[in-house]
Amino acid sequence: MSNKPVRVRFAPSPTGGLHIGGVRTALYNYLLAKQLGGKMLLRIEDTDQTRFVEGAEEYIIEALSWVGITIDEGVGVGGPHAPYRQSERKAIYMDHAMKLIHSGKAYYAFDTSEELDAMRQILESQGSAFQYNAATRTKLNNSLTLSAEETKTKIEAGIPYVIRFKVPPKEEIRFKDIIRDWVLVHSSTVDDKVLMKSDGMPTYHLAHAVDDHLMEISHVIRGEEWLPSAPLHVLLYRALGWESSMPQFAHLPLLLKPEGSGKLSKRDADSGGFPIFPLSWTTPDGVKAIGFKEEGYLKEALVNFLAFLGWNPGTEQEIFSMDELIAAFSLERINKAGAKFDINKAKWYNQQYIKLNSDEDLAKTYLAEYELVKAKKLAHLFKERVTFPQEIAIESQTLLTIPTAYDTTIVASKWNIDAKNGITALKHILPNIENFVADEIKHALQDELEKLGIKMGKLMQMLRIAIMGTGTGPDLMLSMEIMGKDEVNLRLEKALAELPHIS
Repeated sequence: MSNKPVRVRFAPSPTGGLHIGGVRTALYNYLLAKQLGGKMLLRIEDTDQTRFVEGAEEYIIEALSWVGITIDEGVGVGGPHAPYRQSERKAIYMDHAMKLIHSGKAYYAFDTSEELDAMRQILESQGSAFQYNAATRTKLNNSLTLSAEETKTKIEAGIPYVIRFKVPPKEEIRFKDIIRDWVLVHSSTVDDKVLMKSDGMPTYHLAHAVDDHLMEISHVIRGEEWLPSAPLHVLLYRALGWESSMPQFAHLPLLLKPEGSGKLSKRDADSGGFPIFPLSWTTPDGVKAIGFKEEGYLKEALVNFLAFLGWNPGTEQEIFSMDELIAAFSLERINKAGAKFDINKAKWYNQQYIKLNSDEDLAKTYLAEYELVKAKKLAHLFKERVTFPQEIAIESQTLLTIPTAYDTTIVASKWNIDAKNGITALKHILPNIENFVADEIKHALQDELEKLGIKMGKLMQMLRIAIMGTGTGPDLMLSMEIMGKDEVNLRLEKALAELPHIS
């Protein structure tokens, strides 16, 4: 198996928006494929037509593209193993199901829901849970209890049936999971799962095994919720004669609620006020859920955050580009335990990536309405202070709007004769500051205050109130540079006129 070319697949169902846990699964598949020179496939598992949602497939493709996951083969790209939608591969699955029937490893089951309920009630009355397996199948309505003639008659009469896998009763199922090491299960604990449903569609169990074999998948990297089904899948590979070419399994840890208990759900996201989808998603009945992109998360930050939900590089490094993740990634370094979904860590990553962006890129993307030189200064001023990049535009607008009120608490404690004289002095020297930049403004003000015997620290908070109306904010000197001399003069005049009279 280790010599097989690396081929991985992401196989979501088009039942709605792509859960962020699915994005993480896709990311881990992608990182492994790129690191080992392999291929990443996208397969759409749409065999459950009752849950199909219009537009979901297109959403999946768009979401993967946005986070930077490139598909080498599959839906939207094509390839030698087309079609890649399972609904278009029904004949392939039925062919393999019939091979299992003919080899005695699967059988027809005609049981009605009433018959199954009756058997369930009998077993429960005896203190046992119902399982369709070697112990019960000989008492139920299937081709194992019917004659070949009776079975043929029922099929020809159009009586609904499913095809069930005939689990061998006394087999040891042993396989190695890359993350969880060896898994050992006895076949007596595995029930006779349905392989083909009465509508002619396969279940996940048959479809994915057939597809993974025919598409030459080398690694099946999927969520922990599929670990209990893995023994059945191993039996299916054996029954179909494919055990020697079976892919390697890696079952990923769950994404847990922020408090750490239970699987992360959309309800948790709604109550916590954070996204659960990479892009905004609108349900068929018109309910919209905002996505990470629309919330203001940079794709690089989201990828970095998701990579660390269950994996770590074994070093202190936390900031990784996609290329660095590809180089460092290892399935063996994925944890078995679930990963707590800490949205504050996602915000931290976003802050780091905003800081890493150049002033010019931020200016062109989020401050396009301003002249570029001014926009770059605004980006530089605010990028260290925001969590989401769109906040740069909001903060810039606030900065460039003349205050209509002044913080009364600070005014009451800091507005005195020294503050008034210092602000008046700055207003008088403004015309003399030829190069109106932060350092020159600061030096000119310091020189003037020194002449007046006023300490710079005694003036600064009240000067900020006069310029901005509030006692906190970004670098004051750089803010004045961005505003320009005329704007600063106007604000100082307004403050001196509107603040309480001091003599």
